[in-house]
Amino acid sequence: MSDVLAFAGVSVVRGGKALVKDIDWEVEEGQRWVVLGPNGAGKTTLIQLASGRMHPSGGVAGILGEVLGAVDVFELRPRIGLASAALAERIPGRERVLDVVVTASYGVVGRWHETYERMDEGRALELLAALGADHLAERTYGTLSEGERKRVQIARALMTDPELLLLDEPGAGLDLGGREDLVARLGEIAGDVEAPALILITHHVEEIPPNFTDVLLLKDGEIVAQGPLEITLTEDNLSKTFGMPLILDQFGNRYTARAGKR
Repeated sequence: MSDVLAFAGVSVVRGGKALVKDIDWEVEEGQRWVVLGPNGAGKTTLIQLASGRMHPSGGVAGILGEVLGAVDVFELRPRIGLASAALAERIPGRERVLDVVVTASYGVVGRWHETYERMDEGRALELLAALGADHLAERTYGTLSEGERKRVQIARALMTDPELLLLDEPGAGLDLGGREDLVARLGEIAGDVEAPALILITHHVEEIPPNFTDVLLLKDGEIVAQGPLEITLTEDNLSKTFGMPLILDQFGNRYTARAGKR
């Protein structure tokens, strides 16, 4: 397997503050990573780096065989699928859902006078169907619930058949039913051997979908632990990451956590 991401000593400094420090991290084809940590841990900064939307202040950040600072990021970005709150805010509320997904093929947000082929619209409908959202195709984005918007955003992120899929807190703002539906669908995507390498950012172990393989635990911009999920996601590592004693339970392929000591 080849490296999808290869970060060596990566740091990002803004306004004299280190957002992430000396990050060494490799993501390989076929892996499904969860990046877990509290607010301010540097998770979104890692996503910005991995998506080619931020350059490191130090170290080397390799993405899909290219090195940030030595590659045209506008050629690199179409190879990366991204679903994030920042991107979602740019989607016009009046936009038809099918167009929200299709426009990803052309690297734009919001349809203007472009003409799209039936093949593009067919792929968009297939992706929406895979996420249980094909019935929303003719709705306008602004009329959707938060859970429906999340599914449309992920379909959009998959539209370009990316080599890397980045999901920044996809469960944020969802109620219990919406979260569980989304987690199940992400688990299905993760279990597909044809799916791209996946990185999912979250605060909550309950949002880790089935079929994810690895975890990176982050605190104050530094890595607490990283590696295979089954041996790295431990009560000790989780407690260090969140700065308090936590009890971690596993039920089948799902996790829960709560404060306390065994």
